[in-house]
Amino acid sequence: MRIALGIRAQLLLVLTVFLALPWLGYEYVRELERFLRDAQERTLAGTAQAVATALHDRPRLFAVPADPIASFAHDRAQEGDNALPPSASPEIAQIVQGLSRTTARIWVIDRDGVVLARAGSLKRPSGDGADADARGWPALVQALTHPLYRRMLEQPTEDFSDDAVTAGPPRGRDVEGALSGILTTDRRKTADGRAAIVSAAHPVWLGDQVRGAVVVEETGNRVLAERNRAFERLFNIVLAVLLPGSVALTLFASRLTARIRRLRDDAEHAIDAQGRVRAPLASSAAGDEIGDLSRSFANVLARLTEYASYQEKMASRLSHELRTPVAVVRSSLDNLKAQPLPGDARVYIERAQGGLDRLTAILARMTEATRLEQALADGERERFDAAKVVAGCVDGYRLAYPHANIALALPEGEVPLAGAPEMFAQMLDKLVANAVEFSNDGAIDLRLTRIAGDACLTVANAGPPLPAGVEDRLFDSMVSVRAGHAAQGPHLGLGLYIVRLIAQFHRGSARAANRVDPEGVEVTVLLPLAAPL
Repeated sequence: MRIALGIRAQLLLVLTVFLALPWLGYEYVRELERFLRDAQERTLAGTAQAVATALHDRPRLFAVPADPIASFAHDRAQEGDNALPPSASPEIAQIVQGLSRTTARIWVIDRDGVVLARAGSLKRPSGDGADADARGWPALVQALTHPLYRRMLEQPTEDFSDDAVTAGPPRGRDVEGALSGILTTDRRKTADGRAAIVSAAHPVWLGDQVRGAVVVEETGNRVLAERNRAFERLFNIVLAVLLPGSVALTLFASRLTARIRRLRDDAEHAIDAQGRVRAPLASSAAGDEIGDLSRSFANVLARLTEYASYQEKMASRLSHELRTPVAVVRSSLDNLKAQPLPGDARVYIERAQGGLDRLTAILARMTEATRLEQALADGERERFDAAKVVAGCVDGYRLAYPHANIALALPEGEVPLAGAPEMFAQMLDKLVANAVEFSNDGAIDLRLTRIAGDACLTVANAGPPLPAGVEDRLFDSMVSVRAGHAAQGPHLGLGLYIVRLIAQFHRGSARAANRVDPEGVEVTVLLPLAAPL
């Protein structure tokens, strides 16, 4: 099954290719996040190495104070219930205090896990905003898109559970690696799973032995925030490009399809249902392919108009040109008839006279349709009673076709039509003559009825049915189905064509259909009734 898609739908389908841009942007942001994470780990490792370097080969700094509990009590009056374990070495604490950052925490522990010093915090101080408030157009864009991004992306939060408050000194793969003499990094979730903690541990050497370790911790909130900001900036740019581009492409596709539809409508309006040119096609002055196509259509239609005009005038020209030689032949035959001729010669003269009569009939019928079209174009309309016209015509048909049995059914009262009664009678002549010629038993059924606002004229005969598929072409010019009837005279297929012309003049229509019981053909003409006086 073939799916038909318009140009606008095809262009919009092509536009779906650009939906890969958001996916590419997402992959780019993920790669940026991995880069920022690696950079954060390297930074923490560098900080841990710097602190450890300051503590290498200094055994005096690892002397434990006599009363670490008192030091812990002092810290707990300073920090409240969230106080960390005490610093056992104030000198180390003083060294690391100057190296700590706002969102990083530094630990110095010995091989036994005793905290020798600590500094910093994992949480951002309250009131420390990450970004300055946006203003103007960026503020409007952020207000519209930020709520959507907050639903799509994981957001950094400072409301997380600090493991060090309950779990004490750091323990983990990074600490074990550092105490084994290896710089180790680690990443873990907090106890409540609301934040990620990145840590780096570096060994502290006394000679060739590991005396302790420096552990630097930081949350992944900064990386997460940078990831989100990059995602928002990138997707805002994508939307700023994709949405106007989609709208522009949709408008272009709509304009393109509108121009094509207008060209189609003009082409269909230029030619009527019978194939005659009603009006020239207005060519477009546009310089693109559609404009060129419209100009080609206009040129083709102009050439077809000239050819159709030539064909329409050919019959009248041919008839005019043949009148003189026909008149010469007729006068010559008349002169020969007046001369004394042998009997066998007169037989040939009679044959020539019969052929001349048929030729004259053909010429008359060739010009009949052309004259009728001209008469209909200039004809005046008047109000008449179709029932009286039909009744008068049927009386004449019964005299003209004595062998035919014509049954007439008329409605009561007037059947008013607006048109030309003589042309209406000519249409009825063609219908009855056609029915009589094709009737097997001479029975003709003629009915005139009123159906809603139309007058319905029906002429039916019993006889051979119409061939399949010819019903729609039967009223065209030069179309005839007269198998077995050619001997009755010349036929050019103009009878029912004249019926259609007269029906259209009366703003009606004609159609033909096969009958079932009895077998035959029924021609129906629908004409609108005249407006009441």
